[in-house]
Amino acid sequence: MIDLRFVRENLDAVRSSQEARGADPSSADALFAADERRRGVVSEFEALRAAQKTMGQQVKKASKEERPALLESAKSLAAQVKDAEGAVTEAESELREAQGAVANIVLDGVPPGPEENFVTIETVGEVPQLDFEPKDHDELGADLGVFDIPRGAKVSGARFYFLTGIGARLEMALMNMAMTQAMASGFTPIIAPALVRPEAMEGTGFLGAHAEEVYHLERDDLYLVGTSEVALAGFHSGEIVDLSGGPLRYAGFSSCFRREAGSYGKDTKGVFRVHWFDKVEMFCYTTPDQAEAEHQRLLDWEKQFLTALELPFRVIDVAAGDLGSSAARKYDCEAWFPSQGRYRELTSASNCTTYQARRLNVRYRGEDGKPATAATLNGTLCAITRTIACLLDAHQQKDGSVHIPAALQPFLGGLEVIEPVGKP
Repeated sequence: MIDLRFVRENLDAVRSSQEARGADPSSADALFAADERRRGVVSEFEALRAAQKTMGQQVKKASKEERPALLESAKSLAAQVKDAEGAVTEAESELREAQGAVANIVLDGVPPGPEENFVTIETVGEVPQLDFEPKDHDELGADLGVFDIPRGAKVSGARFYFLTGIGARLEMALMNMAMTQAMASGFTPIIAPALVRPEAMEGTGFLGAHAEEVYHLERDDLYLVGTSEVALAGFHSGEIVDLSGGPLRYAGFSSCFRREAGSYGKDTKGVFRVHWFDKVEMFCYTTPDQAEAEHQRLLDWEKQFLTALELPFRVIDVAAGDLGSSAARKYDCEAWFPSQGRYRELTSASNCTTYQARRLNVRYRGEDGKPATAATLNGTLCAITRTIACLLDAHQQKDGSVHIPAALQPFLGGLEVIEPVGKP
């Protein structure tokens, strides 16, 4: 939720931010007008309430002769107060809707425009030159007994799967490797719920443009999360957190669910784009002045993890039109898939500044002791099935086996190579 004071004082900047995202800049003007209207009707309501209170005192002190006229006036004033209260409720609803239409303010330096306007910040590792025709991870996964997609579809439908044998072991190994790194970096591990209330989903910005991606259980009015970011953002909702010792950092593991609306026919093979997957997500609460530095740290931790997995990747500065409503800036790490001959997204790190915390009412005490809105950030450390897909693709060998990176081997009991099923 955008800061209304910022809108009042920097309307042109809000318009420019919306325009950079490819959104209608007039939504900034609509928000400004809705804020003005709400403040006006609140002022009128408070004036009428004050007059009503004064009238009440007058009625108490009035003589018998004066009282009938005063009571009649009080009755008329009460009706005006009721109407004014209704106007406040209506204006607050309109303001909330207008706020939902305005995304977070894009930070300076973010590439403007649509998705393809991203900027490559750096490339890490060398793209391998294979002397054989690489298989895609879908074929490798079946040959190696990593996953069973036909039976997943039989049981649950398209874009579902079973992780089997070494696939199940890879899931647990990657989770433990990610959590081990996160804890070494000062994160508190958390197993987060995959079902959340509407206020958590709305507070993190997932019921706006992304609403079609979300599974909703209407009978219980609960949502299946697409990332544990949602639950972790709500973890401290309505609280004043202690940031005197530095940022609060959580590494959340949860199952994640996405409808993948609009992706018909896209990435249908394998487990790269699925309806359900598990993920280790980093989530941080910090002060607004430290948010950019914390954002860089999140990116560095993601780079550390991908480097340990021996994956060549690039880091991109995501264009404004592809940020999502909550993020003011986002970095993606895209790893190389030899079978596709291109980089694909594995991790993201987003600086949401105060946008989420304002709606969720997460505050901290500044040096003056007064409560102020905190900043929140999130970063994917390991989206597990997508990472498995990349490991198979990037570490495949000519004989059909797959090399296990040295850093992952201890979490697999020292296993160095995944052999095709049935191979001695």
